Amino acid sequence: MKDGVKREDLLTVLISGDLISDEFLSLLPVREGARYAVFPGFCDVHVHFREPGFSYKETIASGTRAAARGGYTTVMTMPNLDPVPDSLPHLEEELAIIRRDAVIETIPLGALTIGERGEELADLQGMAPYVGAFSDDGKGVQSEEMMRRAMKETKRLGRILAAHCEDEALVNHGVIHAGRYAADTGLPGILSESEWKPIERDLALARETGAAYHVCHVSTKESVELIRRAKKEGADVTCETAPHYLLLDEGDLRDEGRFKMNPPLRGKDDREALIEGLLDGTIDMIATDHAPHGREEKDRGLLGSPFGVVGIETAFPLLYTGLVEGGILSLERLAALLTKKPRERFGIPEKRDFTVWDLAWRGTVRPEEFLSRGRATPFEGWEITGKCMLTVSEGRVVYRDGMR
Repeated sequence: MKDGVKREDLLTVLISGDLISDEFLSLLPVREGARYAVFPGFCDVHVHFREPGFSYKETIASGTRAAARGGYTTVMTMPNLDPVPDSLPHLEEELAIIRRDAVIETIPLGALTIGERGEELADLQGMAPYVGAFSDDGKGVQSEEMMRRAMKETKRLGRILAAHCEDEALVNHGVIHAGRYAADTGLPGILSESEWKPIERDLALARETGAAYHVCHVSTKESVELIRRAKKEGADVTCETAPHYLLLDEGDLRDEGRFKMNPPLRGKDDREALIEGLLDGTIDMIATDHAPHGREEKDRGLLGSPFGVVGIETAFPLLYTGLVEGGILSLERLAALLTKKPRERFGIPEKRDFTVWDLAWRGTVRPEEFLSRGRATPFEGWEITGKCMLTVSEGRVVYRDGMR
């Protein structure tokens, strides 16, 4: 390093404003070849932190620390917990843990139906002041009439309905996409219709009720086209997809639990349609669907493992490497998909939180280094560019390179 070079000379500030003060700038090492970029704290509207009920998979403490390492300062946690947050007393169990253990802003979602069983509406009104949205994520609402009732109530309460779209009759015990890999191996496949048919139904209901509707983890080309058309017709609809659907398809599958997620990795044409949806604005944001499980659970192959992979610590470097360095998206556009867009949709105020990344760093994805309790990632061993050096939330350092 030449004499006289300062830390600020290494900074590429991508978002206007003085996000980083001298106090925090001094925490960054002056390293030969470093290229630091400052972003507002990332926002992930779809994570599973498993607590209460399944703390052997993840906890609020471990999940939020992992999120901070990934550059995230706000997350929204899904309600497939025990107890399910379907009433204010049940929600309070999760809120108490968040207040005690979360190192970043953690916003719970309330369940749509009691026990996520799809039979009776949860206490949406009682929970509304304390949640970011409502969802039965992990399960699709099978009844059209129940979904209509849920949309009318979320509309009345001014809340977003975030839908896990899955027709259980069309899943039929499948474990991967009903495509070439399933045909070659004989593993039971999950039809694309199991996702896009419920979306088609729900979009009609959203038009009917005027509800604010958000589609979780979109994975099929048909889903993208349905949402594109609904937006053009003026429906209040947004959607997300996840890094694994943008960077992988069924051609990358191996018979290992770390490749099993719901919805599954689809075909190459589906992945290309998702990228096109990002480019034309049909897909509004990228969320990780971070879903950790115990190591033994994920060591049972595609047939025996539960659905779900981790991703909150690797999302940005994977997307930066695959989409930005790959010439598909600009860095500014990727930043908006991870920061501005999810905050705008879910009404999450922007704060002076920020994260600093070294965009010159190159390495590999190493699950043994994760702060998450989960280790199952389909990207193990992938070469990536970008390393989180510092994450600051509410004026506090919540992650610094090397922090455990």
